[in-house]
Amino acid sequence: MTDHVKAGPGGVMTDEVGVITGDVTLTTEPAADGTASVRIQYTGAEEWYTLTGSPAPLPPGGLAVFHQHVVEAVEAGGAAEVPDTLS
Repeated sequence: MTDHVKAGPGGVMTDEVGVITGDVTLTTEPAADGTASVRIQYTGAEEWYTLTGSPAPLPPGGLAVFHQHVVEAVEAGGAAEVPDTLS
């Protein structure tokens, strides 16, 4: 699943380059082990980064629910990481 999102104030935290801000594209991809990986990039850029906390376990609702939680976290900003969707 892929969405174009404006990161909220304080941006999002990546493993590779720290915080990124502004217009970003994020994608979530499921794995066979019940987790999902989240990658993020500046919209229109070539480089992809790992959103801190990825991969993470999929919640009972599956990939769509997980992806929506990630989108909401990115929109909230505050150096957002992959949210704990299981709590």
